[in-house]
Amino acid sequence: MNATVHLKPGAADRVVAGHPWIYQGEILRMTQTPADGEIVQVKDHRQRFLGIGFFNSKSKIHVRVLSPERVDINEAFFEERIRAALALRRKRLPASSSFRVVNAEADFLSGLIVDKYEDVLVLQISALGMEKRKALVAGVLEKIFSPRAIVERSDVASRKFEGLAPAVGLLSGAFEGPLWVTLNGLKFETDLAAGHKTGLYLDQQTNYQAVAQCVSLLPDARVLDCFSFLGGFGLHAARAGAARVHFLDQSAEAIEAARRNSAANGLAGKCSFEAANVFDWLKANTAVQPHEKVIPRFDLIILDPPSFTRNRASVPDALRGYKEIHLRALKLLKTGGILASFCCSHHVPSGLFQDTLLSAAFDTRRILRRLAVYSQSPDHPVIPMIPETE
Repeated sequence: MNATVHLKPGAADRVVAGHPWIYQGEILRMTQTPADGEIVQVKDHRQRFLGIGFFNSKSKIHVRVLSPERVDINEAFFEERIRAALALRRKRLPASSSFRVVNAEADFLSGLIVDKYEDVLVLQISALGMEKRKALVAGVLEKIFSPRAIVERSDVASRKFEGLAPAVGLLSGAFEGPLWVTLNGLKFETDLAAGHKTGLYLDQQTNYQAVAQCVSLLPDARVLDCFSFLGGFGLHAARAGAARVHFLDQSAEAIEAARRNSAANGLAGKCSFEAANVFDWLKANTAVQPHEKVIPRFDLIILDPPSFTRNRASVPDALRGYKEIHLRALKLLKTGGILASFCCSHHVPSGLFQDTLLSAAFDTRRILRRLAVYSQSPDHPVIPMIPETE
């Protein structure tokens, strides 16, 4: 019989509302000491059943709830969950051959991410309970997809909080070298073994198209793609009719990959590339004498930086960083131009991010009009009760 975890008064409300994480301090008592990674029952202090989930004494998240029902966590369970997640993606992104199949908590599989890149799957595990069922999950993925290969990219920093070491390698099939992936009709060279995240920013897939539509509002547009990585935003803008796109990224490897991607899509003639620290580049290109003014020269500027914060304590520093890049970018943006700005840290809510942008606009004496609000692509669904999914 599975061990039972009883929650303190008041701790059950969040679980009932749909958040799967139960912290050590929320536990009243346990009927026995479960092994780490074992399935446990969860009940409130009045003995009412709340669900079942993975237990891990090494983690601050002592229990990750998998289901509010008494079900067996076996092959059939994972197959049902993964097929349901896949069906949602097929409906929301019917023309895409590359997308996130499983988005962890947002697909009710805490600690599991599965990304599909053409005929190759990338698996990422961040929870001990899921790690102990890795072979089971991989077998289900083989059954559903028959992929050319399954690559593991379980190298996220959060694994250490679960008592897990990084794990990267080939789980099944045969796969070597970079993979060419098609997003929205454009080809991208992708390093599944060592690239950012699991290879591409799949969460920006629909945003690439949305920002490219802005080019139609800007004849002969000159575009600056900051933190360009493999060129997702800039190449979509170039295809949409931009006259010139300048790609800027600190990583020389990413810049060279973006250069290859531009050539593969027949867009190299419109593109220029520079490996540089974006903060330093923006500062250097907006530095003038006191009696001079910065000459705006871009019609569309895209800011898609990595997260500036990993925890709440560093949010003030992150906001200073966000304000700095926006202030510099606005100085380079022509009157009537468009700024497309993104924030990927859930520790910085959208309202606070917008306030920071408006503060930069005030300091540069620019008046902004909001044309659109974007979110992550639909293969990255959000559960409002779980802010970590956004």
